[in-house]
Amino acid sequence: MSISSSTKLIRQLSTAPSMSISKAKYKLRTEHDPDKALQIYSSVSDHCSNHVSSRYAQELTVQRLAKAQRFTDIETLIEAQKKDPKIKQEQFLCTLIRCYGKAGMYDHAINTYNQMEELGTPRTTASFNALLAACNHSRMFDNVPQLFDEMPKKYNFIPDKVSYGILVKSYCKKGEPEMGLKTLKEMEDKGIEITAVTFTTIMDSLYKKGKINDADHVWHEMVKKGCSIDVAAYNVRIGHVHSNQPEDVKALIEEMDALGLIPDMISYNHLLTSYCRNGRMDEAMKLYKDLEANGYKMKAATFRILISYLCINGDFDMGYAVFKRSVFHNKIPDFETLKILVEGLVAKKNKKDAKGLIRTVKKKFPPNVLNAWKKVEEELGLISQQSSPGTPVDQPTVVG
Repeated sequence: MSISSSTKLIRQLSTAPSMSISKAKYKLRTEHDPDKALQIYSSVSDHCSNHVSSRYAQELTVQRLAKAQRFTDIETLIEAQKKDPKIKQEQFLCTLIRCYGKAGMYDHAINTYNQMEELGTPRTTASFNALLAACNHSRMFDNVPQLFDEMPKKYNFIPDKVSYGILVKSYCKKGEPEMGLKTLKEMEDKGIEITAVTFTTIMDSLYKKGKINDADHVWHEMVKKGCSIDVAAYNVRIGHVHSNQPEDVKALIEEMDALGLIPDMISYNHLLTSYCRNGRMDEAMKLYKDLEANGYKMKAATFRILISYLCINGDFDMGYAVFKRSVFHNKIPDFETLKILVEGLVAKKNKKDAKGLIRTVKKKFPPNVLNAWKKVEEELGLISQQSSPGTPVDQPTVVG
């Protein structure tokens, strides 16, 4: 189904059956078809009293539409909500600004911000922060410092620690952590709290620029100032361990444990990557199996890392087994990773599994990727008049 008009979209939203917010959130996390995502969202948008849950559902829906390049439908969906009486609540309007930002529609985000008087919405630092975040999501990083200079004076409010954190992030996204460090000095002079998130953002950017000593200095400043060091900060350090040896990564993970911090899948994905890069695939697979057995929530990146390196090592059968686990966890890797796996399976005369993989991802990937898979099928000679039934890929399969 393709929605081509505002009228049709609004009618679809108004006639969808009701669904609990928890069920809708789960379905939206696993549904990539934008039309189905719209149906799920519309089933909860009108009667959900939990603003945070409703915002989360709306943002996921907008992201699905944006991936399918459905920007007209995003505009229809968001503009229709400006007629809702809740638009006079700043928190409600902030969600609309953030959604436009996540879709990369910055012009619509700032237009919404500029409409606040007309809509009768009070204006505070909260909506300003939503606009700054929309700039960063839209990759309009140069606009953040400009807005920072203009808007507080124009509308008579004071930026808070969140505002400054977004400003720092914009500098770091531009590859200018030095400006982020200058902003930290300004925050200190004004007595504005510097959060661990802001320190971590600068530290990450410095590591990416190869400024290891400067990044380490930021870490020591965090500790000295008594910031609450969290898993995210440690993950930045783990991700930029200079020697890139598994033992160094494990040492930082053990350091986290000693402080009572629980390493997450990002932490362990770094360790998996380190094992793989150093040719220690047996240890990588053992770690993966242990994590899965202990109930860790796998990420798509986990499966991307393993499948990529299994393919590099020519172990396409194990790569396919890991792919099936990614389907089970609903954390399927990206197109490019799976394309290499399919090519490897075909090269090993395993067209059955190659066809099974493509058959599965066609159900899971967004519609705009289907043409790319069709091209792969044609190039590898995988298109047949009638698909063989085979064994469904998306059944639980134990990797071993």
